[in-house]
Amino acid sequence: MTKGMALSQPDYTDRLRQLMRSVDLASFKALATQAGVSSWQVQQVRRGRVGQLRVDSVLKLSQALHVPIAQLLATFGTPDLGSPPQVLAALQQEYDRLHAQLATQRQTLQQEFQHSALQTLESLLVQLPTAAHAAQQNPQLAAAKLLPLLRPLDQLLQQWGVEPIAPVGTQLPYDPSQHQLMEGMAQPNQPVKVRYVGYRHGDKLLHRAKVSPV
Repeated sequence: MTKGMALSQPDYTDRLRQLMRSVDLASFKALATQAGVSSWQVQQVRRGRVGQLRVDSVLKLSQALHVPIAQLLATFGTPDLGSPPQVLAALQQEYDRLHAQLATQRQTLQQEFQHSALQTLESLLVQLPTAAHAAQQNPQLAAAKLLPLLRPLDQLLQQWGVEPIAPVGTQLPYDPSQHQLMEGMAQPNQPVKVRYVGYRHGDKLLHRAKVSPV
Protein backbone atom coordinates (compact mmCIF):
# COMPACT_ATOMS: atom_id res chain seq x y z
CA MET A 1 0.00 0.00 0.00
CA THR A 2 2.85 2.30 0.77
CA LYS A 3 4.34 1.58 -2.63
CA GLY A 4 1.05 2.39 -4.33
CA MET A 5 0.83 5.72 -2.49
CA ALA A 6 4.37 6.57 -3.54
CA LEU A 7 3.54 5.86 -7.16
CA SER A 8 0.52 8.14 -6.99
CA GLN A 9 2.61 11.14 -6.02
CA PRO A 10 3.04 13.68 -8.84
CA ASP A 11 6.46 13.67 -10.46
CA TYR A 12 7.71 16.79 -12.24
CA THR A 13 11.30 15.62 -12.58
CA ASP A 14 11.32 15.85 -16.39
CA ARG A 15 9.96 19.41 -16.33
CA LEU A 16 12.55 20.43 -13.80
CA ARG A 17 15.36 18.84 -15.83
CA GLN A 18 14.25 20.85 -18.88
CA LEU A 19 14.56 24.10 -16.95
CA MET A 20 17.89 23.01 -15.51
CA ARG A 21 19.31 22.27 -18.97
CA SER A 22 18.41 25.79 -20.10
CA VAL A 23 20.68 27.22 -17.39
CA ASP A 24 23.41 24.55 -17.69
CA LEU A 25 22.72 22.77 -14.41
CA ALA A 26 23.56 19.10 -14.84
CA SER A 27 22.27 17.68 -11.56
CA PHE A 28 19.82 18.34 -8.75
CA LYS A 29 22.79 18.80 -6.44
CA ALA A 30 24.08 21.53 -8.75
CA LEU A 31 20.67 23.21 -8.63
CA ALA A 32 20.62 23.08 -4.85
CA THR A 33 24.11 24.59 -4.70
CA GLN A 34 23.33 27.30 -7.24
CA ALA A 35 20.10 28.29 -5.50
CA GLY A 36 21.46 27.95 -1.99
CA VAL A 37 18.73 25.52 -0.91
CA SER A 38 18.74 21.96 0.43
CA SER A 39 18.37 18.76 -1.59
CA TRP A 40 15.12 18.14 0.28
CA GLN A 41 13.71 21.41 -1.03
CA VAL A 42 14.65 20.47 -4.59
CA GLN A 43 12.86 17.17 -3.99
CA GLN A 44 9.71 19.08 -3.05
CA VAL A 45 9.85 20.87 -6.40
CA ARG A 46 10.10 17.51 -8.19
CA ARG A 47 7.00 16.39 -6.27
CA GLY A 48 4.99 19.48 -7.18
CA ARG A 49 5.11 20.95 -3.68
CA VAL A 50 6.88 24.22 -4.41
CA GLY A 51 3.97 26.13 -2.87
CA GLN A 52 4.78 24.55 0.50
CA LEU A 53 8.33 25.88 0.59
CA ARG A 54 9.38 29.03 2.40
CA VAL A 55 9.13 32.26 0.48
CA ASP A 56 12.86 32.88 0.38
CA SER A 57 13.51 29.34 -0.92
CA VAL A 58 11.05 29.83 -3.78
CA LEU A 59 12.76 33.11 -4.66
CA LYS A 60 16.17 31.45 -4.73
CA LEU A 61 14.94 28.65 -6.98
CA SER A 62 13.24 31.16 -9.27
CA GLN A 63 16.47 33.10 -9.66
CA ALA A 64 18.61 30.00 -10.15
CA LEU A 65 16.30 28.64 -12.87
CA HIS A 66 15.73 32.07 -14.46
CA VAL A 67 11.96 31.70 -14.44
CA PRO A 68 9.33 34.04 -13.00
CA ILE A 69 7.93 33.13 -9.60
CA ALA A 70 4.40 32.78 -10.98
CA GLN A 71 5.61 30.33 -13.62
CA LEU A 72 7.50 28.30 -11.05
CA LEU A 73 4.42 28.04 -8.85
CA ALA A 74 2.15 27.21 -11.78
CA THR A 75 4.50 24.52 -13.10
CA PHE A 76 5.41 22.83 -9.82
CA GLY A 77 2.46 23.67 -7.59
CA THR A 78 0.33 20.96 -6.01
CA PRO A 79 -2.64 20.48 -8.35
CA ASP A 80 -5.26 20.25 -5.63
CA LEU A 81 -3.94 23.19 -3.62
CA GLY A 82 -2.70 25.47 -6.37
CA SER A 83 -1.01 28.72 -5.38
CA PRO A 84 -3.14 30.71 -2.92
CA PRO A 85 -3.25 34.48 -3.58
CA GLN A 86 -1.68 35.16 -0.20
CA VAL A 87 1.33 33.03 -1.19
CA LEU A 88 1.79 34.98 -4.41
CA ALA A 89 1.41 38.27 -2.56
CA ALA A 90 3.98 37.25 0.05
CA LEU A 91 6.42 36.13 -2.62
CA GLN A 92 6.03 39.37 -4.55
CA GLN A 93 6.53 41.41 -1.40
CA GLU A 94 9.66 39.46 -0.48
CA TYR A 95 10.98 39.75 -4.03
CA ASP A 96 10.52 43.53 -4.02
CA ARG A 97 12.28 43.78 -0.64
CA LEU A 98 15.26 41.69 -1.77
CA HIS A 99 15.48 43.57 -5.05
CA ALA A 100 15.59 46.94 -3.24
CA GLN A 101 18.14 45.57 -0.76
CA LEU A 102 20.35 44.32 -3.60
CA ALA A 103 20.18 47.68 -5.37
CA THR A 104 21.19 49.49 -2.17
CA GLN A 105 24.09 47.09 -1.56
CA ARG A 106 25.28 47.50 -5.15
CA GLN A 107 25.22 51.30 -4.85
CA THR A 108 27.07 51.19 -1.52
CA LEU A 109 29.77 48.88 -2.89
CA GLN A 110 30.18 51.07 -5.94
CA GLN A 111 30.61 54.18 -3.81
CA GLU A 112 33.10 52.43 -1.54
CA PHE A 113 35.13 51.25 -4.53
CA GLN A 114 35.16 54.72 -6.08
CA HIS A 115 36.17 56.36 -2.82
CA SER A 116 39.00 53.85 -2.28
CA ALA A 117 40.25 54.32 -5.85
CA LEU A 118 40.16 58.11 -5.54
CA GLN A 119 42.19 57.94 -2.33
CA THR A 120 44.79 55.81 -4.10
CA LEU A 121 44.91 58.32 -6.97
CA GLU A 122 45.03 61.36 -4.67
CA SER A 123 48.55 62.45 -5.60
CA LEU A 124 47.86 61.98 -9.31
CA LEU A 125 44.59 63.90 -9.19
CA VAL A 126 46.15 66.82 -7.34
CA GLN A 127 49.40 67.10 -9.31
CA LEU A 128 48.26 66.45 -12.89
CA PRO A 129 45.95 69.48 -13.33
CA THR A 130 48.76 71.81 -12.18
CA ALA A 131 51.20 70.19 -14.62
CA ALA A 132 48.59 70.39 -17.38
CA HIS A 133 48.00 74.07 -16.64
CA ALA A 134 51.73 74.78 -16.93
CA ALA A 135 51.90 72.87 -20.22
CA GLN A 136 48.95 74.83 -21.62
CA GLN A 137 50.69 78.08 -20.76
CA ASN A 138 53.85 76.92 -22.56
CA PRO A 139 53.17 74.53 -25.47
CA GLN A 140 56.93 74.10 -25.94
CA LEU A 141 57.12 72.01 -22.78
CA ALA A 142 57.47 68.28 -23.37
CA ALA A 143 54.58 67.73 -20.96
CA ALA A 144 52.21 69.35 -23.47
CA LYS A 145 52.34 66.15 -25.51
CA LEU A 146 50.81 64.27 -22.59
CA LEU A 147 47.67 66.41 -22.35
CA PRO A 148 45.57 64.19 -24.69
CA LEU A 149 46.34 61.25 -22.39
CA LEU A 150 44.50 62.97 -19.54
CA ARG A 151 41.14 62.98 -21.33
CA PRO A 152 40.17 59.41 -20.31
CA LEU A 153 40.88 60.34 -16.68
CA ASP A 154 38.68 63.42 -16.99
CA GLN A 155 35.90 61.30 -18.51
CA LEU A 156 36.16 58.75 -15.70
CA LEU A 157 35.92 61.47 -13.05
CA GLN A 158 32.81 62.86 -14.75
CA GLN A 159 31.20 59.41 -14.84
CA TRP A 160 31.87 58.97 -11.13
CA GLY A 161 30.46 62.38 -10.28
CA VAL A 162 33.81 63.82 -9.18
CA GLU A 163 33.96 67.60 -9.65
CA PRO A 164 36.95 69.94 -9.28
CA ILE A 165 36.43 72.80 -6.85
CA ALA A 166 38.00 75.21 -9.32
CA PRO A 167 40.54 75.03 -12.17
CA VAL A 168 44.20 75.85 -11.59
CA GLY A 169 44.86 79.58 -11.89
CA THR A 170 41.33 80.60 -10.92
CA GLN A 171 40.94 83.54 -8.55
CA LEU A 172 38.06 83.22 -6.11
CA PRO A 173 37.02 84.23 -2.57
CA TYR A 174 38.84 82.31 0.15
CA ASP A 175 36.68 79.66 1.84
CA PRO A 176 38.50 77.76 4.62
CA SER A 177 36.10 74.84 4.28
CA GLN A 178 37.04 74.35 0.60
CA HIS A 179 40.55 75.81 0.37
CA GLN A 180 43.92 75.15 1.99
CA LEU A 181 46.44 77.98 2.18
CA MET A 182 49.90 77.01 0.94
CA GLU A 183 51.52 80.19 2.21
CA GLY A 184 50.73 83.48 3.88
CA MET A 185 47.43 84.35 5.50
CA ALA A 186 43.98 85.13 4.18
CA GLN A 187 40.64 86.11 5.64
CA PRO A 188 37.37 84.54 4.44
CA ASN A 189 36.25 86.03 1.11
CA GLN A 190 39.70 87.52 0.47
CA PRO A 191 40.85 86.79 -3.12
CA VAL A 192 43.06 83.74 -3.50
CA LYS A 193 44.45 81.87 -6.48
CA VAL A 194 44.12 78.12 -7.01
CA ARG A 195 47.51 76.40 -7.21
CA TYR A 196 46.36 72.77 -6.95
CA VAL A 197 42.89 71.48 -7.72
CA GLY A 198 40.58 70.18 -4.98
CA TYR A 199 37.71 67.74 -5.56
CA ARG A 200 34.20 66.92 -4.41
CA HIS A 201 32.64 63.48 -4.82
CA GLY A 202 28.90 63.92 -4.66
CA ASP A 203 28.20 65.64 -1.34
CA LYS A 204 31.62 64.69 0.09
CA LEU A 205 34.78 66.80 0.04
CA LEU A 206 37.68 64.65 -1.15
CA HIS A 207 40.51 67.22 -1.15
CA ARG A 208 40.58 70.92 -0.46
CA ALA A 209 42.00 73.08 -3.21
CA LYS A 210 45.45 74.43 -2.40
CA VAL A 211 45.52 78.20 -2.80
CA SER A 212 47.73 81.22 -2.16
CA PRO A 213 46.75 84.84 -1.48
CA VAL A 214 46.56 87.19 -4.44
